[in-house]
Amino acid sequence: MTDPILDDIAFLTELRRDLHAHPELGFEEERTSDIVAKLLEEAGITIHRGLGGTGVVGTLQIGNGTRTIGLRADMDALAMPEMADRPYKSKFAGKMHACGHDGHTTLLLGAARALAKSRNFSGTVHFIFQPAEEGRGGAKRMVEEGLFNLFPCDAVYGLHNMPGLDPDEIAVVEGPQLASSDSWRVTFRGTGTHGAKPHLGKDPVTAAATFIASLQTIIGRVVDPLQPAVVSACSLQAGDPKALNVIPDIVEIGGTARAYTPHVRDQLEQEIGRLAQGAAMMYGIAAEYDFIRRIPPVVNNADATARALRAAQDVFGSKVRTSFPPSTAGDDFAFFAGEAPGCYVWLGNGPAVDGALHHNTAYDFNDDAIEHGVRFWTRLVEQELSGDHDATA
Repeated sequence: MTDPILDDIAFLTELRRDLHAHPELGFEEERTSDIVAKLLEEAGITIHRGLGGTGVVGTLQIGNGTRTIGLRADMDALAMPEMADRPYKSKFAGKMHACGHDGHTTLLLGAARALAKSRNFSGTVHFIFQPAEEGRGGAKRMVEEGLFNLFPCDAVYGLHNMPGLDPDEIAVVEGPQLASSDSWRVTFRGTGTHGAKPHLGKDPVTAAATFIASLQTIIGRVVDPLQPAVVSACSLQAGDPKALNVIPDIVEIGGTARAYTPHVRDQLEQEIGRLAQGAAMMYGIAAEYDFIRRIPPVVNNADATARALRAAQDVFGSKVRTSFPPSTAGDDFAFFAGEAPGCYVWLGNGPAVDGALHHNTAYDFNDDAIEHGVRFWTRLVEQELSGDHDATA
């Protein structure tokens, strides 16, 4: 008897490299979604297109099982150049699959094709191919446009490649996996004047410097030391480098805030604003503050994690990690996990060659991980929809 997964590896490897060579940014994944839809239809899987613009959902129902699960893969690339020279290098300047979403799409397509052939489960699985994970709000838009009304799920699962883990290694961990990802902006409005006569104006630059210097007191003195958090100022716009004798009227600062719990997230929002207003008051100027909540934290549900762990142990054996540090990066899979119990796992991508980590111009998904990722997805569906729904690891 042939192995449908092994039989498909050469095809999937070629597909992954083709996707890598043709990266598309968020909400622009026209070619990618066409390929996804075509391959799902060819496998006899019902498809729905249009959620989130370029999103594709494939549905496979086998037998009379009543349980339904969702599996998610992100499709978008990043707006950055690919500097490494490889045969399947990006064909488009300024666009690159630098986070492995080409691999994620391939893995889920491979699992869908294998499950459509084996039909070794009873229930319904929705293969969710999401656009625009990289900060453009694809998951939120799919949810707002009715994803879980059209395709209700008893549980939803996500997978991301992880450099540093072996390709035959996986991490499945309960609790926080990724931080909330929020943005903030502060504008200090003073009164510009001659740099040699600062007493005749109201200096927003000094106020901004005081504010930036005080930001890290939030982490050191407000947030519980046992609770991880990040506040970073990442953008500063002030004055003109060609006018170094002019104190400007306005200074604009922007940055990011990360947390793993709703309480700490609330603290960061409140305290950044408090420090901004305090610095403005200290120097007699005005401050405008905006905190933009973008992506909630990804926190793995205990029951969904136990189910994913059981499947992982079947596939990876002793190379399953049940302890792995959470990431301060964000992933809008959080919006899916807010609608159904969720679990997000880390699939090994091998060593970080020459320091090439996620969002690096030399990054590449490791094709050696394809078989392992497809087997995990396939085993998870077969186990989840086997009728033995109360079994846990």
